[in-house]
Amino acid sequence: MMARLNGALRRLPPGAVYLLGLIPLAWIVWLTLSGGIGADPVKGIEHRLGKVALWFLLGGLAITPALRLLGLNLIRYRRAVGLLAFFYVVLHLLAWISFDMGFLWGQAARDLVKRPYLFLGISALVLMLPLALTSNNASVRRLGRNWRRLHWLVYPAVALGVIHYLWQMKVISAEGWTWAGALVVLFVLRLPGVNRLRLH
Repeated sequence: MMARLNGALRRLPPGAVYLLGLIPLAWIVWLTLSGGIGADPVKGIEHRLGKVALWFLLGGLAITPALRLLGLNLIRYRRAVGLLAFFYVVLHLLAWISFDMGFLWGQAARDLVKRPYLFLGISALVLMLPLALTSNNASVRRLGRNWRRLHWLVYPAVALGVIHYLWQMKVISAEGWTWAGALVVLFVLRLPGVNRLRLH
């Protein structure tokens, strides 16, 4: 069954993943225009963009364990998933700066001091920036082995993103603990020995 699924995936070009990755954005736009985004549209837009970013961030981390444990080969889509994660993180930040702060930089700076979890989110974006800029074949060739070392930044970036999400809650919900648990599991699966397990 997994062989048939991998065969079907090979017929899906990586470019299609980018198009599929825009579906959550289209849904958020539709909710906003139709009045279904919630009582506080600004917070609704921000939170949904941030949550979609987390989907792609954790989804990117899950690609290698899925191959090692299940034999599901999604490696060719990892770049697209990573860039979509960066795209949604940027949109999440822009929504906060524009809709919430109104491009008032002094107010934004005060908000960073008042709500430190914002700083963690921005730190995650800063760590992701060099990853996005080097997610091309030319950079892979130019950096050589250093490209892999650089892309280890994805781990602290994802961790900061999840902590940012949890910290902004007054009380961590069941969904929040699910995100935290997923992060821990994906990190554990990277440990020596564990990543050599096979479930198929």
